Amino acid sequence: MAVDLLLGLQWGDEGKGKIVDVLTSKYDIIARFQGGPNAGHTLVFNGKKHVLHTIPSGIFHNDTANVVGNGVVIDPVIFKKELDKLAEQDVDYKASLLISRKAHIILPTHRLLDAASEASKGKAKIGSTLKGIGPTYMDKTGRNGIRVGDIELADWKEKYRALADKHEAMIAFYNVDIQYDLKELEAEFFDAIETLKTLQFIDSEEYLHQAQKSDKSILAEGAQGSLLDIDFGTYPFVTSSNTTAAGACTGLGIAPNKIGEVYGIFKAYTTRVGSGPFPTELFDQDGETMAKVGHEFGATTGRPRRCGWLDLVALRYACQVNGVTQLIMMKGDVLSGFKSLKVCTAYNYKGETIHHLPFNIEEKNVTPIYTEFEGWNEDLTEMTEASQMPKQLNNYIAFLEKELELPITIVSVGPDRKQTIVRK
Repeated sequence: MAVDLLLGLQWGDEGKGKIVDVLTSKYDIIARFQGGPNAGHTLVFNGKKHVLHTIPSGIFHNDTANVVGNGVVIDPVIFKKELDKLAEQDVDYKASLLISRKAHIILPTHRLLDAASEASKGKAKIGSTLKGIGPTYMDKTGRNGIRVGDIELADWKEKYRALADKHEAMIAFYNVDIQYDLKELEAEFFDAIETLKTLQFIDSEEYLHQAQKSDKSILAEGAQGSLLDIDFGTYPFVTSSNTTAAGACTGLGIAPNKIGEVYGIFKAYTTRVGSGPFPTELFDQDGETMAKVGHEFGATTGRPRRCGWLDLVALRYACQVNGVTQLIMMKGDVLSGFKSLKVCTAYNYKGETIHHLPFNIEEKNVTPIYTEFEGWNEDLTEMTEASQMPKQLNNYIAFLEKELELPITIVSVGPDRKQTIVRK
């Protein structure tokens, strides 16, 4: 049985959580393959909003197993808070939530290191969420990290102490004013570790291998977006993991030849949180309207998102890198009411017209070239069939499909799981 992937194609915040929730009924297993609690997957159903940070978005479906893969980094404190909220809603997570022993653990000192590093950069800061994710991945590649399987060992606290002491020396090296009480942070951390120990730990690559042999259907869920990939994103303004399709193989132990459908999710416009280049960013009333109507604030940080027109140069690049097989367009309803819409179809790059994403897309090098479309006024939020969609929206979608050479099979017209139009 092939493993399907679901990925964000922009700078994150595309609406992956909602679509995983919508698709979960088709799958036996939902597996998160990378990232940490800097992700915020928002789900809305039965009139209630739910925000997940580390736990896979299939957790609200009783018959679905949810795997946190080896490519994920886990903050036990944040994880415990997620579990507490699930318990309040009578979600039996212990029966369906499985944690890879090879997933790395975010320590309190990782968060402090993150803050010290960002503070030391001054105006050159990258816009870290300060969750300790970058330093945790640095320890992972530096072969110093602590993994979930380590906490099953009798002497794991000795390993913790050695690493925490090393981190404190590094914090002092940055020579910035970071105030903290490590004993207080550690008390909360070790309490959360005990909660983590009550869950099922698995050798996830073996679990998923056996699941495939048993013809179980699996959906791999990504976090962040393709343009934040550590290798293929807008470096250095990126996250610390591989958010693209290749990351699902290394983050779950799935062979490349076992990948089936690759669902690529994108907004009908573009947003970005934090620092970094953004060629189609708007600083006018249109950008303000997108932000207001789209409620563009980070699910994890609450930070306002920068907004701009859809960038097909960047989107085409993400489709190529990921091997996308079908597209899902989110927040089509947000564009209702615009007299006209623009789509970036090429860049003027140092005086030359190009259609691919170059090494550097800073404003001094890149000017977007736009194609303009007639807008629509109809309220899409109550529509349930593709036949109800206005002509102008269908024209917009048809243009995107032609340019990207991929079908747009789902259009989201609101945050609720019911506000989803299937086009095929």
